[in-house]
Amino acid sequence: MSDLLVVDDNRVNRLLIARTLEQLGHRVTFAENGRQALDALRARPVDLVLLDIEMPEMNGYETLDALQGDAKLRDLPVVMMSSVEEVDSVARCIEAGAEDYLFKPVNPVLLRARVAASLEKKRLRDQQRELFRKFATAEVAEELMATGFTLGGKHVDATVMFCDIRGFTGLAESLLPAETIELLNSYYTLMFDAIESQGGVVNQIVGDGLMALFGAPVAREDHRTHAVQAALDMLDLIAGFGRDQAARGKPVIKIGIGIASGRVIAGYTGTERRVTYTCVGDTVVVGAHLEQHTKVLDRPILIDETTRAGLASTIAVEDHGMVQLKTRSQLVHVYSVVTPR
Repeated sequence: MSDLLVVDDNRVNRLLIARTLEQLGHRVTFAENGRQALDALRARPVDLVLLDIEMPEMNGYETLDALQGDAKLRDLPVVMMSSVEEVDSVARCIEAGAEDYLFKPVNPVLLRARVAASLEKKRLRDQQRELFRKFATAEVAEELMATGFTLGGKHVDATVMFCDIRGFTGLAESLLPAETIELLNSYYTLMFDAIESQGGVVNQIVGDGLMALFGAPVAREDHRTHAVQAALDMLDLIAGFGRDQAARGKPVIKIGIGIASGRVIAGYTGTERRVTYTCVGDTVVVGAHLEQHTKVLDRPILIDETTRAGLASTIAVEDHGMVQLKTRSQLVHVYSVVTPR
């Protein structure tokens, strides 16, 4: 059973169309013009819209344009309806994003066929989106659905985070394989939640280490604060996990996090057969080295000057001055984030 919205200012048309659709087992709601339709869709999503063109207040063309301009509604299948039997009108609607077109008076046989075909296309798109999300983040999946896939990148202002488990290699050698994987799965469950709740994207996982991006692929001005807040949330979750582990006689883990901000090249890399969304540049190198340097300074979160400059005043830091990071010739001004006691 699918939820359908019939948008038509003519009550007779609405009722007759609804009768045919309800006989097929669909649930049908109504709107009398485009403005009512948009309000209804933003309050309660449906599976398909049947949209008349000639309506008062906001006609079908204007409503279709509004749907295409709304990121949350642009993938909604729309079947246009009109008494105007002109090729130009059909072409205009299809080019604007409509799934199909029906002439009035609506033929019940064609109505059933067009609705069934449009719902099947939506089902396949939904499956594709879910498949994307199994191998990418929601943000990357939505970008792929909206813009398609092309290899390449662009310069963006973003924050990069690196994190790993301290002493994991030795720890793994003391555990059974199943225990090691279970520990990693628990660790990543907690880290993903903290990162994604702050708008971050985990784009790489290698063993016990991860790389995350803030400010790409979805741009946001406050990516530095969100990255550091995610790091603080990660420490808090690891502390809670550690208490649970200790109570069960299981190993307790600690993590180190390096964060750097600046201009990076972000985009899809790989081949047409296998691809990942990532970023490269000096900022990435600094973030990776800061994560390694947490062991030297014995601080769980280290950030660079660019990250510190964009932080909210509520986040306290400790200044460690200019530091020579491993394998880098240039000095980096390093700060540690003060964690709550």
